[in-house]
Amino acid sequence: MAQTTRSTSDLPAVAGPVFRLGDEGYDNEIAGFQTAYTHRPEVVVGALHAEDVRAAVEFAALRDMPIAVQSTGHGLSVALSGGVLISTRRMDAVRIDPVTRVARVGAGVRAGALIEAAAAHGLAPLNGSSLSVGVVGYTLGGGIGLLAREFGYAADHVRAIELVTADGRPRRLEPGDELFGAVLGTGGNFGVVTALEIELLPITTVYGGQLQFDARLVGPALEGWRLWTADLPEQLTSAITMLTIPDSPQVPEHLRGRYTATINIAYNGGAEQGERLVAPLREIGARLADDLRVMPYTDSHAIYRDPDFPHPYAATNALLSQLPAEATDTFLDHTGPGSGAPVVAGLRHLGGALGRPGPAGIAVDHRAAEYVARVIAMPDADGSAARERLAGIREALSPWTIGHHLNFLYGDGANADEAQTRAGYEPARYASLAAAKAVHDPRNLFRGNRNIRPR
Repeated sequence: MAQTTRSTSDLPAVAGPVFRLGDEGYDNEIAGFQTAYTHRPEVVVGALHAEDVRAAVEFAALRDMPIAVQSTGHGLSVALSGGVLISTRRMDAVRIDPVTRVARVGAGVRAGALIEAAAAHGLAPLNGSSLSVGVVGYTLGGGIGLLAREFGYAADHVRAIELVTADGRPRRLEPGDELFGAVLGTGGNFGVVTALEIELLPITTVYGGQLQFDARLVGPALEGWRLWTADLPEQLTSAITMLTIPDSPQVPEHLRGRYTATINIAYNGGAEQGERLVAPLREIGARLADDLRVMPYTDSHAIYRDPDFPHPYAATNALLSQLPAEATDTFLDHTGPGSGAPVVAGLRHLGGALGRPGPAGIAVDHRAAEYVARVIAMPDADGSAARERLAGIREALSPWTIGHHLNFLYGDGANADEAQTRAGYEPARYASLAAAKAVHDPRNLFRGNRNIRPR
């Protein structure tokens, strides 16, 4: 199709604000949680509702301009240069049906808002560790939640999708519809999701928190956690995170500059059984912190305490089929203080419901993984040092790696090639997704992402 010559000065007629490169307010509108990489579109549409999204997609399609979508900007991996950015952060309506236990969330809703709204009805979503992450982006990438081993991926609990496809057509998709499964797990490759309807769970409290160990116990904590995870009920989901705590005024003085291991616990059960389950971890040794308790689900963000302020980061991950001692030793060798790599390194226990087949057609693969290894690094000026560091860690873990999770790949946009996207799926799945892309987005307008190319 020949590219139209119409000028972008003929901006889309929408209810929300529209910005061109250089306009006052442009920089604020494109800013997101990830500050190392930023979209630089020709046009930004601050959508207020689905009709604004439809108009923005139509505007871009008529001009053959690429499209990216941003709500909070946490998972920005491929920054758009030129084209149209649809900012959905204003689409923040939440509606709860307590009878059916279903929430309808707009494209800009953050996890914290959904948690609070659901809690008013004695319910909880399958959210992740951060309150400020966008619900839609998290879910479209699969969504590994606090209680994922018991309930599986957040994407498995979607009941309906409202989106606008590349032809400017608004659609409502339900399980069994042609595009329903393709949209879930592909992070915006098939259109702009304007709302999701998702299942909520009758959960009001969770037993959890952190056990933190000093440098001399990092090795024993890692080995103890590895052995401990071999035989746990699915109601318990955990992780271990190792890092050198920043030497900054925001950190308690006794922790500044210390290398630590923190075990994060989330258990859908009572305190008595929770205490019995974690007892082997306390036998590792003295803790710098131990705040395990039954907490209201609205306080569950305290289990991980993710940073709540925008900052730069690059990250990679590896889905592991098993976790022998050789793997954890290798991981620590390549990420610990002696590695010369200032990174945040972590392992999360998968399996349980995550290992069972999801609803038919949902594009969340590599469910045989028992663990995911994640590494977050501070990007350098041109990204090359961080890229090499993260690639070296992935290579070291390759004997146990079966793929990676696209939701946990941050940055590295210039190197986000088709091979990286393919590794997020089984080969047959990727082939079917590429074929579907050729039908529903043949010009690949939706490519400001880990892109699935039309085939």
